[in-house]
Amino acid sequence: MKHILLGLAIAVAAPVAAALPAHAVDNVETTEAPDLTGVRAKIAAKNYAGALAELRGLAQGSPQADIYNLMGFTLRKTGDYRTSLTYYTKALELQPDHRAAREYLGELYIETGDMAHARQQLTELTRLCPGGCEERDDLQRAIAAGGN
Repeated sequence: MKHILLGLAIAVAAPVAAALPAHAVDNVETTEAPDLTGVRAKIAAKNYAGALAELRGLAQGSPQADIYNLMGFTLRKTGDYRTSLTYYTKALELQPDHRAAREYLGELYIETGDMAHARQQLTELTRLCPGGCEERDDLQRAIAAGGN
């Protein structure tokens, strides 16, 4: 009887879990990942100051690679390359296989004229997703457009 009830509970719970909305997070590694939907909306609207304020608040309570990656992205978009590099580095310290951080770090290197380091990030992305992935393809296109 216990097995039948357990099976019934799983059968009922699975469709409910599948129907729950997914959060827009780059690399979900934990159930404690913050909801970054509002941050992403601010970034899409180019409200970088608002995105940074929200990200800084999130970073204080939860050291997550996604938060640091988006802080790096937002700072890069404002032209603060030095601080952006710091946040991408922190994201990769927390999660070395964070594909989005690798892509965005490569784009930072392109924007600052450091094509050798941009290519190193492309090499890392090729290792992380040998069958291809959006991050690798995007960085590859950016390098091709960046010259050299």
